[in-house]
Amino acid sequence: MPVEAIRYSRGSLQILNQLLLPQQSCYEAVGSVQQAWEAIRAMKVRGAPAIALVGCLSLAVELHAGAGGPGLAQLVAFVRDRLSFLVTARPTAVNMAGAARDLADAASREAELAGATEEGVRERVICYAEDMLEKDLRDNRSIGDLGARHLLERAAPQGGRVTVLTHCNTGALATAGYGTALGVIRSLHKLGRLERAFCTETRPYNQGARLTAFELVHEQIPATLIADSMAATAMAHKGVSAVVVGADRVVANGDTANKVGTYQLAIAAKHHGIPFYVAAPSSSCDLRLKTGSEIVIEERPGQELTDINGFRVAAPGIGVWNPAFDVTPHDLITGGVITELGVFAPEELQAALSTAPFPQRDPKCS
Repeated sequence: MPVEAIRYSRGSLQILNQLLLPQQSCYEAVGSVQQAWEAIRAMKVRGAPAIALVGCLSLAVELHAGAGGPGLAQLVAFVRDRLSFLVTARPTAVNMAGAARDLADAASREAELAGATEEGVRERVICYAEDMLEKDLRDNRSIGDLGARHLLERAAPQGGRVTVLTHCNTGALATAGYGTALGVIRSLHKLGRLERAFCTETRPYNQGARLTAFELVHEQIPATLIADSMAATAMAHKGVSAVVVGADRVVANGDTANKVGTYQLAIAAKHHGIPFYVAAPSSSCDLRLKTGSEIVIEERPGQELTDINGFRVAAPGIGVWNPAFDVTPHDLITGGVITELGVFAPEELQAALSTAPFPQRDPKCS
């Protein structure tokens, strides 16, 4: 069983504090949007899908407790304001911004219905957030299975096992429970076709060493941890069949923002003739932006680079540049973009997502 990053029941939300992993597994209650914002900003919870889920579910918890209003207009304004606030916690990941727009619009539509009530608006928003949790898990399983099949056809058409290199953490800890890029690795393992996974340590916050390694060991998936600076050497000497990473935002031309260090992995993979895949749900695709140059890149505090677990390791007085993400140009994504709807070449992505029959995501609770 994958680890649980999010525990939710109507009126109650808990998150696994990922800053304490792998030494401690500690769940913390999130009872408000303010607490969710702080947890997201501090990276107690991270990963684009999980950020959106925790943000929207924290609003559901507030609404269940009676926050917002009185009056329909005031309640809708409250929902919209709280969601806009959540988007500011970590702006590069598009999932929270997209969920905020959709959820605010759902509240507005409910309020405009004849005979609309505050209770009805609250229930619509809560149901929408709960549906997001279930849909993310379904989408992740589809991404894992579709990606595994495509990767095997590309990298091992004659059969046999594959070795996959991944970056950062894109597993159950970053999603509702299965993972995107790590979901592909999970699916390969279930098929009996995974020889080994290589995970980078992912400096400066070590999401690979702390979180991905934790998940791989937990599920007894054969894996090896390497320093970020060892990736090209691993490609040259360790039989890497493919590189699969996640994404915080994929734009219309296929350019992709992901954890810093992804860009250099794509360059190294291209040099070695190794297919490079991006695995992400369609909710991480932002077709409103044309190219990666339009993506706002979050910059994190310098202390995350100069200190490790509260201990200073860098020389005092040194300047620090600490972008959390980089942008990989679409022409380096040689394997494809793996979504729950299929695997697409970057140049196919916009047309594929524009014409896809997306499921209705504005449910009524039964």
